[in-house]
Amino acid sequence: MEKADQTIGIRIPKSIGQRLDTLAKRTGRTKTFYIREAILEHLDDLEDIYFAEKVLQRVRSGEEPISSLDEVEHRLGLED
Repeated sequence: MEKADQTIGIRIPKSIGQRLDTLAKRTGRTKTFYIREAILEHLDDLEDIYFAEKVLQRVRSGEEPISSLDEVEHRLGLED
């Protein structure tokens, strides 16, 4: 079961706040709606980037095993 929504406070540049104000007024939605939508839309991408960077660091340091395409094809029985 999902927990109740959380409330957080953020500081944003004045120019972004003005853009949100304009968007909210023109569309009849709240600034909170658009802030929430932006977070929900981009959080997956931010997580993917963060985790990919961590894996890349491990690959570069030799901590993460890597395989060539030929090795993967062989393991999966996909050789010609």
